[in-house]
Amino acid sequence: MAPKGTKVVASNRRARHDYDILETYECGIVLTGSEVKSIRDGKIQLKDSYARVQDGEMWLHGVHVSPYVYAHGADGHDPDRARKLLLHRAEIDELTGRTQQESLTLVPLSVYFKDGRAKIELGLARGRHHYDKRQAIAKRDADREAERAMARAQRRRSG
Repeated sequence: MAPKGTKVVASNRRARHDYDILETYECGIVLTGSEVKSIRDGKIQLKDSYARVQDGEMWLHGVHVSPYVYAHGADGHDPDRARKLLLHRAEIDELTGRTQQESLTLVPLSVYFKDGRAKIELGLARGRHHYDKRQAIAKRDADREAERAMARAQRRRSG
């Protein structure tokens, strides 16, 4: 989750359903001015996006940042371009090794602003199989039902 006191602009809710998140990393993102304004307006989609290491640098692919409404033609940006992520060299090296050896994936979980700078919460994840997703949903439903039963029992005792 994003740190307290930050405003989450967008979150990738599907990622937590499709993947088991093992670790999360906070990283900066290189943006143009019109992209920052568009993201502040919430015009960003993280669905089907992923991060990958290329030439020793971390890149974010598949993120759609809608063009800023008030930007002119020359000031606009390509909505679907790859964007560079800012991480320490040691973190990039660690993530490179883990994604190659353990067949893990890097997925963006949320975008938020921290001290005026756009940040991405990146999750190191393992893909779930279809039956794993069903088990997770069944467990969540069972937990919810147990919570309701406890609340009902508590109300009966106090009332």
